[in-house]
Amino acid sequence: MARNEEKAQSMLNRFITMKQEEKRKPRERRPYLASECRDLADAERWRSEILREIGAKVAEIQNEGLGEHRLRDLNDEINKLLRERGHWERRIVELGGRDYSRSSNAPLMTDLDGNIVAVPNPSGRGPGYRYFGAARKLPGVRELFDKPPETRKRRTRYEIHKRVNAGYYGYYDDEDGVLERLEAPAEKRMREEVVAEWHRVERVRREAMKGVVSGEVAAAGGRGGEAAREVLFEGVEEEVEEERKREEEEREREKGEEAGREFVAHVPLPDEKEIERMVLERKKKELLSKYASDTLQVEQEEAKEMLNVRR
Repeated sequence: MARNEEKAQSMLNRFITMKQEEKRKPRERRPYLASECRDLADAERWRSEILREIGAKVAEIQNEGLGEHRLRDLNDEINKLLRERGHWERRIVELGGRDYSRSSNAPLMTDLDGNIVAVPNPSGRGPGYRYFGAARKLPGVRELFDKPPETRKRRTRYEIHKRVNAGYYGYYDDEDGVLERLEAPAEKRMREEVVAEWHRVERVRREAMKGVVSGEVAAAGGRGGEAAREVLFEGVEEEVEEERKREEEEREREKGEEAGREFVAHVPLPDEKEIERMVLERKKKELLSKYASDTLQVEQEEAKEMLNVRR
């Protein structure tokens, strides 16, 4: 029995195939410009044809063994078909058809890990240029999908101080009341200790000052002497010395008043007329310096010297 290839090459089969091709209409070519199409059905048909071509080329570009040049050519062809599809979709809207740009979302650009990225215009290509399949692993294209290392920007002094508020200095610590409850017992204990110490120091100071004023500190022993020494070690000796000097001055003043000594001035004092004359001379000089020029004052002094006038 003859094989299928031999049957296809028979004269009868070739004649039948030729007659079928003659009956077919000549294959219509897609218009170069979408604006040349006047029929909505034809525009829908050309759009569907473009989508089939895009699907076939996207499936073909997934093969990494095609070579760099073939991958770049396929990627350019896919981008060209995508732009042509947009032209036909706009023409369909103009002819009163469906708006595919609203219903069908454009595919997003993703990196090798599947993350959505925004790729800039590479090598001067037009906006919206995309890479598909193995074309994303080509030299010079992989860098477009690599994320730049995040550089930690150093904060300025203004930004640091802008974040500082009252809570940074601890002004909000007392609002919840927790810190107050924790610090209340310790504050009370410290206050009692300070008050007790102040009373003890005051008691010791009074005893020491009584002994110093009466002159019995050096000879005092026991509790009184120890109290006086403790006060001196705490830095109160200056106050004790001042108190002693004050007592001595009061005693000398009382003795001087009792003796009734008269005050004797060893320097001659000016009388009332001399004081008035000196005050008058000073006022004259002030008025002359205020209203008279320096030349006039010099001439006046020379005239007084020539006339031997002292006043």
